[in-house]
Amino acid sequence: MKIISYNVNGIRAAINKGFVDWLKSADPDVICLQEIKAMKEQLDLSLFEEAGYTYHYWFSAQKKGYSGVAILSKTEPNHVEYGTGIESMDFEGRNLRVDFDGVSVMSLYLPSGTNDARLQHKLDYMDMFQGYINGLKKDIPNLVICGDYNICHEEIDIHNPKMKGVSGFLPVEREWIGQFIDSGFIDSFRHLNPERQEYSWWSYRASARANNKGWRLDYAMVSEPLQENIKRAVILTEAVHSDHCPILLEIEN
Repeated sequence: MKIISYNVNGIRAAINKGFVDWLKSADPDVICLQEIKAMKEQLDLSLFEEAGYTYHYWFSAQKKGYSGVAILSKTEPNHVEYGTGIESMDFEGRNLRVDFDGVSVMSLYLPSGTNDARLQHKLDYMDMFQGYINGLKKDIPNLVICGDYNICHEEIDIHNPKMKGVSGFLPVEREWIGQFIDSGFIDSFRHLNPERQEYSWWSYRASARANNKGWRLDYAMVSEPLQENIKRAVILTEAVHSDHCPILLEIEN
C-alpha cells in the first residue's frame, strides 16, 4: 500500500497549480490531505474520480476557507470516521480516518501555535488527541497517522535549531511528540533515514525554499505492530503546489 500525506494549503489553489496531474503521476493507493480550506460542495469532485480516486471523503472546518482534511482512496474502506467525537477538536475539521482490512489510515492536521491563545489550544488539543489515540489503539492496533503535526521533533528536523522560542520547535511541543512516539508509534521517515536532513515545509518569506531553510513538520506515524511492514518512507520535495511538500509511506498490507 502506497500512502501519501500532503498539506496542500488550499486544495483549490493546489488544483490550479497542477495538483491533479501530479496526483495521477504519483499514483498512491491512498492520499491524506490537510488544510484543504474548502467545503466539498465547492469542488469539482469529478477531477479526483477521473484520476482514479472513486472514494473520497471530506471533513471541513465549520469556518469557511480554513483548515479541513480529506482522504482520497482507490479502494472502498470498510468504515470512515469523521472527527474524534471531541467537539473542541472537531469543529476545525482536523481528523479523518478510513479503515481497511489490516490497517487504518488517519489524516491529521494539528493546530499551529501562532499566538498565545492558539498555542494553548494546540497544547490542549495535543493532550486530548493523545488520550483519544490511546483508546483507539485498543480497538485498532494497526494504525497509520499521517499529517501535518506542526512540530519538529529533533534538531535534525529544522534548519536552525536555535529557534527554540518559536512554536513548532518549543521544548513542550518536542517533548509531546517524543512521548507520542514512545506511546507506541514509529516515525517512519526517521526510522528508515536516521541521519537524513530533509524538510517538508518552508516559509514563503526570504526565499526559504530556494535556500532550503525548512522544517520537517509532516509525519507518517506507524503503530508498532506494523513496524516490520514499513518498506519505504520518503519526502517528495519536488512537488511544489504548497508551502509544504508531500511525504510518502509504503507499507506491506
